[in-house]
Amino acid sequence: MKRRYFLFGALAATGLSACSRDRRPRLNIFNWSAYIAPDTVPKFESEFGVRVRYGIYESNEEMLARVMGGNSGWDIVFPTGYIVKPLLANGLVAPIQRELLPNLPQLEPRFQRPDWDPDLNWSIPYMVTAAGIAYNRKLLNPPPKAWADMWDPRLKGRMTMLDDPFDTMGASLKKLGFSVNTSDPAQLDRARAEAIKQKPLLRAYLNAEARDQLVSGDVLAAHMWNTTAQQAMDSSPDVGFIYPAEGYAVYPDASVILRESKRGELAHQFINFLLRPDIAAANALTARTTTTNAGARKILPPDFRDNPTLYPAPDIVALGEWAITLDPATQRLRDRLWTEIKAA
Repeated sequence: MKRRYFLFGALAATGLSACSRDRRPRLNIFNWSAYIAPDTVPKFESEFGVRVRYGIYESNEEMLARVMGGNSGWDIVFPTGYIVKPLLANGLVAPIQRELLPNLPQLEPRFQRPDWDPDLNWSIPYMVTAAGIAYNRKLLNPPPKAWADMWDPRLKGRMTMLDDPFDTMGASLKKLGFSVNTSDPAQLDRARAEAIKQKPLLRAYLNAEARDQLVSGDVLAAHMWNTTAQQAMDSSPDVGFIYPAEGYAVYPDASVILRESKRGELAHQFINFLLRPDIAAANALTARTTTTNAGARKILPPDFRDNPTLYPAPDIVALGEWAITLDPATQRLRDRLWTEIKAA
């Protein structure tokens, strides 16, 4: 999906020319696609008397490319947890002022002291995503059960893997019995070889774009985030989803305020707004994803709260492995190996 941005509220109704006439404060929010309820931004604009420019991206890499210069024009972004420390190391993140977030206790206890930011000094957990395999129930029999099944020749030309270096190398690592977070060069090189071996079978490396191809039946199996898979399952009863037997990566996404922002108080107001249980529940229902908000989970409909794709059983949860921030040398090695994979 190409980069694009949407303008909500009065700004959308009156057009870009209205910017010079609209005296309301403006907040610039850059988030993952399909990750918020359609009325969340209009409600915020109405309640706080502001206007919002809202843009979307499809990968952490796309977001990083926009903000690394420190002059992106965005106030809030939503990096995955392991991206927070690199943003911080590059001086791109403003500190969180907890006193401006009275809704912070709504977070589940495990997200009030997350590994990537134990004191929530720089980021606030938003949603949780995990990677697995979505597949066509009608056309793919037997269904996949493990990462190894994504190397099956019967899927040639009708299978996609995520266009995400950590995820796709992570699938190869799990297939080989290694941690998704490994820094061992030999293990990473074996994962590179596995990914290259798989490439002739692939239709493409795709993220959210694979959803419609899976629903239409053009794709039989897709390495997919559970959020995207649930959206596909909502569109077609023929789509199923599994967490592979070898284990899988789990990713928390968080909201951060960029240091370049000159709207810190307004940015805190928006993050606090997202922490309201009713807003967090609406966002989770729309995005079809896993909320980090305990108050929101209590008010979710039972069929959603107990959904095995988004809220799997304890034995499936135990197979998950939190993605962590990698040391710079390992990250450089992984970047080089991913370039080799894509070029092969």
